[in-house]
Amino acid sequence: MELEFVKMQGCGNDYIYLDCRTTGLPPEVSRWAVELSPRHTSVGADGIICVCPPLNEGSHATMRMFNADGSEGRMCGNGIRCVAQFLYEHGVQEDRMVIDTPLDSSTPTKTLFRVGDGIWQVDMGRYRTQAADIPAINMGQGSLVNMPLEVGGKTWTVTCVSVGNPHCVTFLDKPVEELELSKIGPDFERHPNFPHQINTEFVRVLGPDLVEMRVWERGSGETYACGTGACATAAACVELGIFKRDTDITVRLKGGELVIRVGQNGELTMTGPAKTVYRGTAYL
Repeated sequence: MELEFVKMQGCGNDYIYLDCRTTGLPPEVSRWAVELSPRHTSVGADGIICVCPPLNEGSHATMRMFNADGSEGRMCGNGIRCVAQFLYEHGVQEDRMVIDTPLDSSTPTKTLFRVGDGIWQVDMGRYRTQAADIPAINMGQGSLVNMPLEVGGKTWTVTCVSVGNPHCVTFLDKPVEELELSKIGPDFERHPNFPHQINTEFVRVLGPDLVEMRVWERGSGETYACGTGACATAAACVELGIFKRDTDITVRLKGGELVIRVGQNGELTMTGPAKTVYRGTAYL
């Protein structure tokens, strides 16, 4: 079987994009994600994102994302910017895009604005820190800010944030590149306190409104960037009093930088790039 695709990336968070606007979601997409994501034996990506018909009147498309292990994700901040850029390059040349994300529990419809050549700003909705919103167990019923969590025989201090998908943010006092992420990341991801698993961000504050971050994503492992993870990191910084609300917080990732703003009521906006890398044909 021949499968036409477009490879796109946002800050190095790369996915295989399929135009499913006329066909709908392919039933084999989970298997395809597993087969096409390996970087040395196939196309190589963090997974597959399908650009599907809109679910709501006034929307331009629906985003469905599948991780490298075939599991379906609820939201991808870098991915949705690329969906907007994909639409812009494939017949929808509008500076405002409305995209449905049906599995996103916070704001299932996202509005994006084109603010530069290949630069999109996304209204990401409001973040939450309550245990039920993550979800998390064995950590109390309230807000999970500055909480102890034992992982890998060590007690970490974490802040858990839902940005439509679950995140666990922890701050380091050393450069993030020194962390042996491949060893500790899976232990966070599959920690029994997170029944649906968790994305984990390891963060160091570099200066006023600037942090560096590495991320271990559930279902994909370490990726070069995570848009929702950058949002969760900014939210954690605000919750802990590190930075103020209504300021531009720059999150430096392995693949580039994202600018996050946290509003007075917890609303999040994210600004960053989206780029087409190449078009190709996969053989399945």
